[in-house]
Amino acid sequence: MLTKIKDLAQALAPRLIEIRRHIHSHPELSGQECQTAAYIAGVLSSCGLIVQEAVGKTGVIGELVGGTDERLVALRTDMDALPISELTNLEFASRHPGVMHACGHDVHSTLGLGTAMVLSQLGEALPGNVRFLFQPAEEIAEGASWMVQAGAMNDVTAVFGVHVFPSIRAGSVGIRYGALTAAADDLEIIIIGESGHGARPHEAIDAIWIASQVITTLQQAISRTHNPLRPIVLTIGQISGGRAPNVIADQVRMTGTVRTLHPETHASLPEWIEKIVSHVCNTYGASYEMNYRRGVPSVQNDLALTQLLEESAKQAWGNERIQILQEPSLGAEDFSVYLENTPGTMFRLGVGFKDKLNYPLHHPQFDVEESAIVTGVVTLAYTIYQYWQHGS
Repeated sequence: MLTKIKDLAQALAPRLIEIRRHIHSHPELSGQECQTAAYIAGVLSSCGLIVQEAVGKTGVIGELVGGTDERLVALRTDMDALPISELTNLEFASRHPGVMHACGHDVHSTLGLGTAMVLSQLGEALPGNVRFLFQPAEEIAEGASWMVQAGAMNDVTAVFGVHVFPSIRAGSVGIRYGALTAAADDLEIIIIGESGHGARPHEAIDAIWIASQVITTLQQAISRTHNPLRPIVLTIGQISGGRAPNVIADQVRMTGTVRTLHPETHASLPEWIEKIVSHVCNTYGASYEMNYRRGVPSVQNDLALTQLLEESAKQAWGNERIQILQEPSLGAEDFSVYLENTPGTMFRLGVGFKDKLNYPLHHPQFDVEESAIVTGVVTLAYTIYQYWQHGS
């Protein structure tokens, strides 16, 4: 079966590159993927899949009917682009000013379509049903929740995902056991002091100075009150306050993000942060407001499915093209939402060029080595097929 899957993927390569370039040329922002969704739905329909549109706002589901095995496999890929002006000078560069597929979601969508095209040609040899999830709004970490709320994961017994990785050379696959990405939450802290003359600070409560103490204490406390093997990254990315150079500020607003890999640490963060903020404010006579918004949890790859993925990838490409990733990413990925009730795993697909500079994700000159598309399609199609060969 592996040989057949490889042959089918290789035969489809020109068409898959055409699909990727079309999607790349017509990027759409999160929640606005209407034309992308319509294009994807058309390709899926042409392959004989049962297609459902407008799932989770602009999402698409393609259902491929296989054999009698009751276990239902899902493959999730995302569709949205970023508000970045493309500077690649490619012939098929973005036609929409200020919008670009700088995170590889054009490739992800192509991989989903390519896998559907390959598996649809297996006919009766396909042991069970496959549900292809084409998700909107990953970049704003909302699309997965939209899809789940719309029933996209109903009856699914395993879900697979993929993300391109420019630091891995095209043709190789990166496998990660355990935590792949971090949980990412949003934080807002408002320090409320008391205004006064800049020449008489003792008569006021300086919200700017107290805010600086809050930031400093939080950063120092991380290194002394939390396990260093369970990292926390707390970033205050925006701060505003004050009315005039000679007036002590009575209010400061700070916003930022908090990231961590371990679920136990993630659960404890709001209370821990508020204790520190409260202590600093009480010490200096200020009050505060704190808003902590949970984002997405960390992606925790299922052990058995990750082993299946590694085994399938090694059979397809040989041990030398498989990299076991030793470190997770502190970036966020809402694939984790699918894993809250269903086991799954996500891998890194190498898309790096051999002989030219590989720009990072979210860069205006980001590009991929398109030969990686076949590598990704074969890896996904064969892993999904192998899923049914293993016991439940």
